[in-house]
Amino acid sequence: MDTLNEQLFNGLTNGPHIVRVLVRLVVAVVMGGLIGYEREREHREAGLRTHMLVALGAALFILIPIEAGTDLQGLGRVVQGLTAGIGFLGAGTILQLPAERRIKGLTTAGSIWVTAAVGVAVGFGWLWPAIAAVVLSWVVLYFVHLLEPRFKDQKEP
Repeated sequence: MDTLNEQLFNGLTNGPHIVRVLVRLVVAVVMGGLIGYEREREHREAGLRTHMLVALGAALFILIPIEAGTDLQGLGRVVQGLTAGIGFLGAGTILQLPAERRIKGLTTAGSIWVTAAVGVAVGFGWLWPAIAAVVLSWVVLYFVHLLEPRFKDQKEP
């Protein structure tokens, strides 16, 4: 039984600690889902599941080195790598439509970037900034979107 505990939990026997890690992962999934829900409603390229997975992955990338006892410099390198990597995922959602002379997917790429940052915040245990970021994301994605037609009308002569 000790070998099974070693393999599954890396020797961890502290119940509250296990719960804290699981709660952080679940919170990351829920918060990513809140951002992804709006993208899903708008029928965008990356929706609910994508955002949930991005937040979960980002939180896990932070939790693993924390659990391993990595120092702050090491955690900084993890965040740098995650930031660069998530940029590639976001870039994959951007399409150039030459016939229409426009670029599509920039907002979704931005929402993926923010979702990763939310996952990082949750992974570090900084729940209040993550919650604030999700609320502000909704303000930008939903409420500002409602105002955009007014801005476009002002641009046209």
